[in-house]
Amino acid sequence: MSSDHIEAFLHYLQVARAVSPHTLKAYRVDLKQLAEYLGNNAVALTHANHLHLRGFLGVQAATHSAATRARRLAAVKSFYKFLARRKVIASSPARRMKSPKLPNRLPRAIPVDDAFAVMEAPDDERLLGARDHAMLEVLYGSGVRLAELCGLSLDSLDIGNGMIRVLGKGNKERVVPLSEPAIESLRHWLLVRPALLAKPRPKQDPTALFLNFRGGRLSTRSVARHLDTYVRSLNLGRKVSPHALRHSFATHLLAGGADIRSIQELLGHASLSTTQRYTHVSFEQLQKVYDKAHPRA
Repeated sequence: MSSDHIEAFLHYLQVARAVSPHTLKAYRVDLKQLAEYLGNNAVALTHANHLHLRGFLGVQAATHSAATRARRLAAVKSFYKFLARRKVIASSPARRMKSPKLPNRLPRAIPVDDAFAVMEAPDDERLLGARDHAMLEVLYGSGVRLAELCGLSLDSLDIGNGMIRVLGKGNKERVVPLSEPAIESLRHWLLVRPALLAKPRPKQDPTALFLNFRGGRLSTRSVARHLDTYVRSLNLGRKVSPHALRHSFATHLLAGGADIRSIQELLGHASLSTTQRYTHVSFEQLQKVYDKAHPRA
């Protein structure tokens, strides 16, 4: 029965809230672990009180970060709110539980020279190198999220006008311009891309813009793994994630004079306050330059 409630909740998130597959997967794990913990204490999901829930989160404090515990609490609170609204329970036992304080981590942007080196790392003469070059240029040149990149299909691309149509969080669609290097690398990729579909294989997706070596849609995990391989080959001395390229896109735009509202639209942020974190990053960089260069600093 508990698994039925969890599946109903996850179905609601997927259909009514249009949450990302990553969030669905994480919430499924969180709630399965909650059900297991309660089961070991002979408590049903629908009979848990706030002390049971505090116990569940408390046992993870030693082995999980504050961010993980905050996400798990968010899953628990959302789940019990869903059950209360469906009249499965009288009220949510998690409604007054507070999330642990999280460190205010600023986005990590990489230097422009390092970003250019990453873009140029793939070998365009190789089939998969051409794909990787195009996907990295789109990540850095358009600032799309990793899931948005992997969700791109051929009909998302308007290469003649230099734009892509992106489906973001909450199924919100936005149009994002492409940089000239991205357009050039995409044109090359589209020329060689059919080779990955020449031999019929299971789970091929001819509609996907970026394909794996079997002709299926490229996954987020694969993109991150390929990027990590290129970064390690360059010996940059830093880790560069797909999200770091998105942060770098925004930070470099801001440093180049772009206004914050335009950056908000490009990133697909619902709230301006989310985008304004980049102003702090830019200010920190300016402060370092000032402290190093000004005679009175």
